[in-house]
Amino acid sequence: MNVAAATIRPMSWTDLPAVHALERQSFLETAWSLESVWAELAGVPESRAYWVAEVASDVVGYVGVMVVPPDADIQTIAVAEGHRRSGLGSRLLETASAHARSRGCRTLTLEVVSDNVAALSLYERRGFVTLSRRSGYYGTGRDALVMRRDLSSAGGQTA
Repeated sequence: MNVAAATIRPMSWTDLPAVHALERQSFLETAWSLESVWAELAGVPESRAYWVAEVASDVVGYVGVMVVPPDADIQTIAVAEGHRRSGLGSRLLETASAHARSRGCRTLTLEVVSDNVAALSLYERRGFVTLSRRSGYYGTGRDALVMRRDLSSAGGQTA
């Protein structure tokens, strides 16, 4: 897929069924309920911001960020199976990062399953460093790595 063919736009209420379906496909046993996704979108624009990536009118990715300056936290990010490793995850992450910066945030954090090699590679390329491990965060035997990116300098601006 040509990543330039994807449009990234603010998530709307009509996107919720497609986003929830992608959430269930991407996260299996830890997927948010439709009510949880709805509640997150209800926090826009006060403390939340959400975007979708769309190709030919299909939602193929999304990202959400919680902004409480001077910090921000990626709440969720996913890209559909057929569109992974295309640069779309990086574009979504940069959209959320730019928003956090524009709201005065100096750091951006996230949690990721410790064995998700593809996601870890993306986050490290985008300037995230591992701060700690949360044992069993995603269930028995599924640890989370807490990662942070400095938004106040060029340190997190790598390609």
